[in-house]
Amino acid sequence: MIDLYYWTTPNGHKITMFLEEVALPYNLIPINIATGDQFKPEFLKISPNNRIPAIVDREPADGGEPISIFESGAILEYLADKTGKLIPKNIRGRAEVLQWLFWQMGGLGPMAGQNHHFSQYAPEKIPYAINRYVNETARLYAVLDKRLSDREFIAGDYSIADIASYPWIVPYERQSQKLEDFPNLQRWFEAIKARPATIQAYEKAEAFKSQQISPENARDVLFSQSANTVRR
Repeated sequence: MIDLYYWTTPNGHKITMFLEEVALPYNLIPINIATGDQFKPEFLKISPNNRIPAIVDREPADGGEPISIFESGAILEYLADKTGKLIPKNIRGRAEVLQWLFWQMGGLGPMAGQNHHFSQYAPEKIPYAINRYVNETARLYAVLDKRLSDREFIAGDYSIADIASYPWIVPYERQSQKLEDFPNLQRWFEAIKARPATIQAYEKAEAFKSQQISPENARDVLFSQSANTVRR
């Protein structure tokens, strides 16, 4: 059994998508990041960076004590290795998947996240910042679109590379992007959207819609952190 500490963000969706895809049993534990659940001591023991998602594997492969893991990319790699699914076993295929997993972790996620921040959350609209991150998001969409010009999925077969990237494309309108500008990406996006596991994962999020609050009300909790937040 996997305990999944989760909220309805792109990074949270990655893990429910994986778990649904491989039919691995899990216990969903909501961490409402807009109201500060991520700062509770019991969660910080599992995720010291106060971010979701995080997991606790109650039945690790070595038969030892439960293993806790934070960071969505590390979780995806761990679960792929645990199940032997959605990552190639050969060295070349594995390298192909992992480099695109880290492309998402280091590029698409952070840049789209800053796009969201300056367009949706910032108390003042700063044209330079908005243009900077909208344009960089578009560039990354184009990188992915080009990659998908001659293959069905990012690394050939469906893998954790696709699962990592898809949730960050879902809010494309909020990112001021048009999928029709990226036809290969659009084809890929629609194919993943239609997968039963993707549908099931996003249905899980519906249960928490009533707990969402406005960007203005969430701003102080999400974006007023500093070194002192960690030290207290």
